[in-house]
Amino acid sequence: MIEKDIIIVGGGAAGFFAAINIAEKNPKLAVAILERGKNVLTKVKVSGGGRCNVTHAEFIPQELTRNYPRGEKELLGPFHSFMTGDTIEWFEKRGVSLKIEDDGRMFPVSNSSQTIIDCFLSEINKNGVEVLQNQSVTKFEKQNDCWKVETKSDVFLCKKLVIATGSNPKIWKLIENINHTVTAPVPSLFTFNIQDSRIKDIPGVVAQHVEIKVLGTALESHGPLLITHWGMSAPSILKLSAFGALEFAKLAYQFEIEINFLALECDSVVTRLKELKLELSKKTVSNYTPFDLPKRLWQQLALAAGITTEMRWADLNKNQLEALANQLTKAVFKVDGKSTFKEEFVTAGGVNLKEVNFKNFESKLHENLYFTGEVLNIDAVTGGFNFQNAWTSAYILAQNISE
Repeated sequence: MIEKDIIIVGGGAAGFFAAINIAEKNPKLAVAILERGKNVLTKVKVSGGGRCNVTHAEFIPQELTRNYPRGEKELLGPFHSFMTGDTIEWFEKRGVSLKIEDDGRMFPVSNSSQTIIDCFLSEINKNGVEVLQNQSVTKFEKQNDCWKVETKSDVFLCKKLVIATGSNPKIWKLIENINHTVTAPVPSLFTFNIQDSRIKDIPGVVAQHVEIKVLGTALESHGPLLITHWGMSAPSILKLSAFGALEFAKLAYQFEIEINFLALECDSVVTRLKELKLELSKKTVSNYTPFDLPKRLWQQLALAAGITTEMRWADLNKNQLEALANQLTKAVFKVDGKSTFKEEFVTAGGVNLKEVNFKNFESKLHENLYFTGEVLNIDAVTGGFNFQNAWTSAYILAQNISE
């Protein structure tokens, strides 16, 4: 039996961040990370398209929490203790500078996730944390005042146990075995599969300021929209996928969305189109885009309104003008399934938040058992927010566990 002061199950971002901060605060503690495979930090490697979206440039706790469909209320207190500014400072002190992009996402200046991985590995080595690979955990249980952790090859005994395995159904099952409640996982960040003649031939087109409603629900969002080979993506869609994760799962990912490509009232658009009919009477409708809209998208919406490519503005009747206004502001698309967003796979689901003390991320059911990162029923929209949850929860538990 191998004895340690603290065992961290999970060789991902949250686990490494917790281990480093524990070891820094109390170097006397024997800390070990158990990783089920032969590689560590694999999710960090692919995150942000290989650049690692470390966090997001939002510095007000209340505003930051609004990006978490699950965990908004619980994270408010923790974010007052450790949030974006603290994350930036933590990495800066260890030689990793971060930059802010136009949309608020923050990446290492190197534009490489390897920079973050190298930082973690360096800090782990410097602080004497042991990383044990190929240690797939099969069971953990309380044994007197300690935790007994069994893997396929070894048995460990520790005073304090940290679960940092992310969305791992096998570990969630083990957590249920010690009487914790776990919410079943469903995908949280995904793109919409849509087969529709209006978008079939224009992949790559981006509409910058759209408003989207999910028909039959209260779900809505706004922001950029990307048309892809399989349907639609970009922030406006991904935000809907996160906040509607549970509802979309119940609908088996079959539903309809209504898109306002102009973020304008339909009546005002009809009025503007009537003015254009007079102003541009001799011009071809398909060759002139009067709104801030990509030309290829404008042409497809015009065709859907019954306006052929050779028609001039003067040729349009009242019904065609109204049909075009509807396509621009009330276009309905049928969603038929989902696709994973890039290489990243985020789920809604995990340990019931009511069973965790968010002052130190300790279990309310078992003393000296801690949770950090996505093993909890916390998830966020895309943009660095899931990592910020990992840094915050790992740092706070590390400060408490080290005392």
